Amino acid sequence: MNDLSNQYQQQQQFQVQGVLAQASASREMEEVKGQIFMAKSFPRNIFQSEQRIIDNCKRPALAQVAMYQYSRGGQRVIGPSIRLAEVLAQNWGNLAFGIQELEQRNGESVAKAYCWDLETNVRQEKVFTVKHSMKAKGNIKQLTDPRDIYEKVANDGARRLRACILGIIPGDIIDKAIEECNKTLQGQNNQPLKERISYVLTGFKENYRVTQQMIEEKLGYNAESFTEHDYAELIKIANSLKDGMSKVEDWFDKNAGKKESSGLANAFSEAKKEETPKPERKVEEVPKVDNNEISFEQ
Repeated sequence: MNDLSNQYQQQQQFQVQGVLAQASASREMEEVKGQIFMAKSFPRNIFQSEQRIIDNCKRPALAQVAMYQYSRGGQRVIGPSIRLAEVLAQNWGNLAFGIQELEQRNGESVAKAYCWDLETNVRQEKVFTVKHSMKAKGNIKQLTDPRDIYEKVANDGARRLRACILGIIPGDIIDKAIEECNKTLQGQNNQPLKERISYVLTGFKENYRVTQQMIEEKLGYNAESFTEHDYAELIKIANSLKDGMSKVEDWFDKNAGKKESSGLANAFSEAKKEETPKPERKVEEVPKVDNNEISFEQ
């Protein structure tokens, strides 16, 4: 009688486990379908993705940790670090990447690093084993604390994750990112494009009452999509207005300011609202261009 009861309980447990496993697999499948649907609905703009990557590489904080190097066989080995690889993946868009621990067994973990392009269905994946031990002061120390084990898996997986990401991002984009990081370290790069455009938009508004909406109406798209070419064109217009060679009406539609603004309009005007208004202003600020940069002086 007891044997039959035990068999019945085991069957019930197996059925429950099977239902839970099926529900989990179904949920994961739906999440994957959702990611693919969003990627297909909003595909990446390669030119904008490249511009975002280049702008990020102009930040000194990233440039300083963008490359790794070590000696091997009497030679120096240099390559993109995991930090640069993460920035590439984040700004390239529509990528799923990470490190996943599959199981723990007998003092070791089996983990997986992956990077998946949801648009093209190209996938890089590396499965590896991590021993729950580390070398300290010439001795092998066994790891038992779950936090130490997690950090060991994450550290060992970072190299595999970097390799997966670099296997998905086009090689020429990686080369351009490395080149920009080197320029930033050498002090040869200007401010990121987004900051320069923000400064120009503020100058137009303060000196010529030209709003961001009017500029977006002229160029035909939002400020988030402005490129180096658009920045150069705005500099030329500013020079023309400064020298009196043209008027605001020659370039911009004043009625455009009444239309609905893009997401950046409030961001650029928020700082001006917080400032205390001055009683009077003796001299109007004038844009001055020097070495492809725009500044404002009184």
